[in-house]
Amino acid sequence: MFNSAVNMTINSAYHHTSQQLHEELVIIEAAKLNPERFDVLYNKYYKQIFNFVYQRLDCKDTAFDLTGQVFLKAMLHLQTYEFKGVPFASWLYRIAQNELLQLFRHVKNKRAINADIGDLRFICEETEEPFFEEYLPAIKKLITLLNDEDLQMVELRFFEKRPFKEIAELLDITESNAKVKMHRVVEKLRIEIKKLKL
Repeated sequence: MFNSAVNMTINSAYHHTSQQLHEELVIIEAAKLNPERFDVLYNKYYKQIFNFVYQRLDCKDTAFDLTGQVFLKAMLHLQTYEFKGVPFASWLYRIAQNELLQLFRHVKNKRAINADIGDLRFICEETEEPFFEEYLPAIKKLITLLNDEDLQMVELRFFEKRPFKEIAELLDITESNAKVKMHRVVEKLRIEIKKLKL
């Protein structure tokens, strides 16, 4: 399929051990009984969710507002949360993604992409094409031309270095489906990056 052995270290901020997941579930259940206990989850995940939101926006104030909205919705709907074997953050990210999509529907030019050279180098490694810094502006442009669904896959896999299990949970699809979707995106990018050398 595609180069799943790419030298991309999965971001440990998004990975939890079974013990950590159990400890977190205890905190969630306590917050369901007493909303004041929600602050533990807020403090643990605020920075991650803010970074997720801000990476996709062109305005820091909007990112602060939207992040606050994410946590408000999460607290108000905490009783509906169901544990699925992944960190609580996955549920928060899904709420954040929905908030972002609503915003983009109303204000088209709000979406932005903030990626560094390392993130783009991983894309080239995955597509098995050599990376040259002079390609940087062209690769960034290629990414901005992706449709929302493909762009989301690139953001989650390459910018945030998430494992496929968590990508699947965030997008409410199977892990196999997440891998297939990523393969298709990588193929699109590979074809376009190859053209840069012509």
